[in-house]
Amino acid sequence: MITVMPGLPHPFQVIGTDAGGLASLPPAAVRLLCNAEAIAAPQRLLDSLPQWWSDQQHGDRPLPQLQASDRPDALIGWLRSQNAPVVILASGDPLWFGIGRRLLQAFPAETLHFHPAPCSMQLAFARIGRPWQDATWVSLHGRSPEALASALQNRPAALAVLTDPGQGGAAPVRQILRSSGLEASYAVWVCENLGHRDERVMRLASNAPLPPDLQPLLLVLLIAEDPPLPERLPLFGLEDGVFLQHSDRPGLMTKREVRLQLLADLELPADGVLWDLGAGTGSVGLEALRLRPRLQLLAIERRGGGAALIEANAERLGVQPAAVLETDALTALSTDLPPSLACPDRVLLGGGGRDRVALLQMLLPRLNDGGIVVIPLATLEALADLRPVLDKAGLISRISQLQAWRGLPLGGGTRLAPMNPTLILKGTKSHQ
Repeated sequence: MITVMPGLPHPFQVIGTDAGGLASLPPAAVRLLCNAEAIAAPQRLLDSLPQWWSDQQHGDRPLPQLQASDRPDALIGWLRSQNAPVVILASGDPLWFGIGRRLLQAFPAETLHFHPAPCSMQLAFARIGRPWQDATWVSLHGRSPEALASALQNRPAALAVLTDPGQGGAAPVRQILRSSGLEASYAVWVCENLGHRDERVMRLASNAPLPPDLQPLLLVLLIAEDPPLPERLPLFGLEDGVFLQHSDRPGLMTKREVRLQLLADLELPADGVLWDLGAGTGSVGLEALRLRPRLQLLAIERRGGGAALIEANAERLGVQPAAVLETDALTALSTDLPPSLACPDRVLLGGGGRDRVALLQMLLPRLNDGGIVVIPLATLEALADLRPVLDKAGLISRISQLQAWRGLPLGGGTRLAPMNPTLILKGTKSHQ
């Protein structure tokens, strides 16, 4: 184990600079620089070093040996040839997408001492006045934009995106946000040239085009916010981001493409009773109420906090379920339900887990004549277990598979990224 004690000499002092460059270095950094035998720095700082050195009133002490650091491999080779203390000037925090990582690959950690200046992520959150201890980040430099799509599935409260100028800068961020159905759920801040005189920080309206004069190299902040009010929502096909979700299980909900198909397969009547078993966020049942306001919805979700979440989503969407129960569906159906909800006309069986067969067997006798049960499935094994139950009960069964894709940026174009396929088992009870 290596222990580095503060104050011990280090062969390499790596000093981060802000937009003010040499003029804004703190006193401790100035002393290190004035005592250096050699200095490595980006060319933009090297050009100003002779004048800065003269202004420090060093008398007859000559300017130290200077070396450009813009080419990391050449810098490493030069550093290996040095026998005296060296100061390496860098931008921002050298350990935040800076030269620090490359230096640590080439030299033991105990030979390096880092003096960070604020990094771009820190400056960005400072500019919008938001704490950033809960923030996450993703870099798109040389990476597929799917890295951002994956990060958004976790519904972060705040996400900093380091854009890649070679892949369109901020444009892919907006495209991925839209394709994820989360554009209404995030405020988009664009941060250019942070710390410089021409710094620009702006919030983009959700439907506004990107400014034509955006710099290609910038940082984008995505800040979670409440979705729009019900009166601004479409009647059908709500985006995923409209629904509040469990903070510990983000992204675990019926996606928009699947939800549309399930609502179609339910063949919602104008009146009647709809059971949503394993309701999750309540997305399917609540959207059904927007389409058929006179339906009586019984939503059952066993996860802790499930009832409160469904009720909060119902309030957001301006609908009112007849009942929301936070319990196991088998337990709920084994007790006396209110008479008005005891016999469903439509059932969405989205939960049940290993008890799904028993749950289906229990609910089918209660299904009204002409009723429909729709079951979304992820595996063929589940289909093999459940279809015989429908057939044995005399229901007419139908199987379909839904496969959807969402557009993601690829270079200067768009590619289609597949979503998980969903099997849909539908059973219709004939009129007696």
